[in-house]
Amino acid sequence: MAAALWAAPAAAQVLSLDLPAAPLGRQVIALGRAARISVVVPDRRLWARPVPALHGRYDPAAALLTIAKAASARVQPIGAASWRIVPTTIPAPTPRRLPADRVSQAEPAPDDVIVTASKREIPHERFAGDTHRVEGVELKLGGSGGTDRLTTRLASIASTYLGAGRNKLFIRGIADSSFTGPTQATVGQYLGDLRLSYNAPDPDLRLADLAAVEVLEGPQGTLYGAGSLGGLIRLVPNEPDLAASYGSATLGGALTAHGAGSADAQATLNLPIVDDRLGLRVVGTAAREGGYIDKPALGRTDVNATRIYGGRAAALLRLGDGWSAEVIAVGQRIRGADSQYADRDAAPLTRDAMVTEGFRADFAQAQLVLAGQLGAVRLRSTTGVTAHDLTERYDATPPGGPPQLFAQANRTRMTANETRLWQSAPDGSGWLAGFSYVRNDTRLRRLFGAPDTPLPTTGVANRIDETTLYGEAGVRMLPGLLTSAGLRVTRTELGGAGEDVPEFALAAARATSASRRQTIALPAASALIDLAPHTSLFLRYQQGFRPGGIAIDGDYVRRFRDDRVATIEAGVRTGRPRRDALDLAVTVARTSWRDIQADFIDPSGLPTTANVGDGRLWTIEATAGAVPIAGVRVETAATFNDSEIDEPSADLVHALTAGVASDVADARAQVLARLRQIPNIARITTRLGVSYDGQFGARALRLDGWLRYVGRSRLGVGPVLGQAQGDYVDTGLTARLAFGPVALTAGVTNLLDTQGNRFALGTPFTTGREQVTPLRPRTLRVGVDASF
Repeated sequence: MAAALWAAPAAAQVLSLDLPAAPLGRQVIALGRAARISVVVPDRRLWARPVPALHGRYDPAAALLTIAKAASARVQPIGAASWRIVPTTIPAPTPRRLPADRVSQAEPAPDDVIVTASKREIPHERFAGDTHRVEGVELKLGGSGGTDRLTTRLASIASTYLGAGRNKLFIRGIADSSFTGPTQATVGQYLGDLRLSYNAPDPDLRLADLAAVEVLEGPQGTLYGAGSLGGLIRLVPNEPDLAASYGSATLGGALTAHGAGSADAQATLNLPIVDDRLGLRVVGTAAREGGYIDKPALGRTDVNATRIYGGRAAALLRLGDGWSAEVIAVGQRIRGADSQYADRDAAPLTRDAMVTEGFRADFAQAQLVLAGQLGAVRLRSTTGVTAHDLTERYDATPPGGPPQLFAQANRTRMTANETRLWQSAPDGSGWLAGFSYVRNDTRLRRLFGAPDTPLPTTGVANRIDETTLYGEAGVRMLPGLLTSAGLRVTRTELGGAGEDVPEFALAAARATSASRRQTIALPAASALIDLAPHTSLFLRYQQGFRPGGIAIDGDYVRRFRDDRVATIEAGVRTGRPRRDALDLAVTVARTSWRDIQADFIDPSGLPTTANVGDGRLWTIEATAGAVPIAGVRVETAATFNDSEIDEPSADLVHALTAGVASDVADARAQVLARLRQIPNIARITTRLGVSYDGQFGARALRLDGWLRYVGRSRLGVGPVLGQAQGDYVDTGLTARLAFGPVALTAGVTNLLDTQGNRFALGTPFTTGREQVTPLRPRTLRVGVDASF
């Protein structure tokens, strides 16, 4: 089996190594990353054999000899920078199989990166679609962070920047709403095989102790169902290691220009309880992000401080004969003292508001994962429960009026199961069959009035039961042609009702609050054509949908319908990222979006949700990477989105032009003039990244820098949400210098101290003040991390 494969420009370099005790395979992977060498371990049992820690200065060959000797193995050179590790004696064959969740490590060729989000664990070069993988070692550089780490590394992901635990994420131009309502997210977010939420915002879990984060672009409805219109973000956690005990800790502090200080901490512990049978892995995080927004009217400075506490624990039990059971528990608590927006025309980083606009978010999830094999067929079943609560406060003070507060609480409870069977071949062919069930209950309650005594106003409760059968098959029809097709059939039962509905609106609420059932089929098809070694062309067709529900309209409640997207895309890619001297990928996609669900401001001034019309979207994305000299990698990416809502709904025309235009045709023309493009998505986003892995004297040094330009976009639908945003440059630079098991880190974000405008919304109410959400000012962080 393959331990690691890296572009290897300097096999004779002397390295300062700090490799903890671990199975041989894990140590060789770490050495491969540090030395950029290729190592093959063909014996499965040797891969899992424990070896002691390796500290000191070694060239790659000497390090391999030391590791091999500790494992009773020998090293065979097979190239200038390639080796093979084999046992000193040839073991007798045994019928013992690898556990199911290790099989994927043994089967691929040495240069394969496996797209586990494909659910058939397809090698990247044989996956017909646009996918990105961000390794966990990259995410943890500079301390634990949240989803913002992904937005800085990928040009195709956008965020609303309302604050930690409040943001809505968008991929590839599929964006709907500016704030949290009853609509489901357009991006599916998963931890392992279980979705993090159904129709709540991004929980913004800390990206701590992860093997990687995988991002699939474009609709993923066939395999992932509702809510993955724009794409998918899948967190891949490190599972407990049953062979060795080790841990790590990180501590950091930061200073922000024009603001308060910050601090963060993280600790990870891996503990085998019964050797090769039972193990435990625990990670905990804590952070205080200092504020930088002032409120002169209240005499307060740096009001938007945020505290985040979270953790994850996993227990893995090997049941024998290739079967395993894993229990995973995740929890996080976010407390924001105030919002992070400012007034556009006031002094920089200030807001003239008379109320406190704090927020809090609580997230908890528990999973049970059963995995194994039935002959050559693999099985994985994941069952989980999720609780997600978000409470937000908004300034609703009218111009020249007394202070007013609007508060809303979104309470979500979800139960889910997914069970799938699959079989895959190294050439990308295979099949998959699965079943899933989701029960999601959401209650949205609202208060409005004086800050000290707000009164209940109309809210809604939505319930959905979703039962699904899905399948996919891949067939290599010709040596250079891999085709696949899939189908998902979902039966949904929707229900909803108004809460705190005024008496005069009760009759309408009862008429609206009815359950209904529908069956939805989502087909998919793709083709992958091999043009040359490591060069391919893919074609893909996919659909996605979101179910409807009940929304608030003033003092009333009303239904909104499900919406649906269909995307056809073509892409070409050549080279293997981080393996070849040059890699390039270009994708062109055309999306049709019907009955778009979106939020806007109703005539009473409150946010509401409706189907705003039909739209279309063209997307072009290009990414490229190069290794110009040993240890240096340069990455560039650019996305272009051209979108518009070309057929506004009658409800939207009426809501946005009430009392303004009497002629229907004139009203429709006014709405079309305001829409132009789908909100919250910049037409152009670009990114440039440069990284270096090498030596500083006798110490291992890593440098990572990036620059990201976000073009101009529109906040939302309608005149109140029509403000411009974007058109700014964000930057960052981080350095890490290792001293054996201890390393020092220094990093700067927003090097240019750009204020910018990431999001032109702080409160959806007309307060007489235009709003901007500035970037966090220039921030310097210094940290230390240690492994043991």
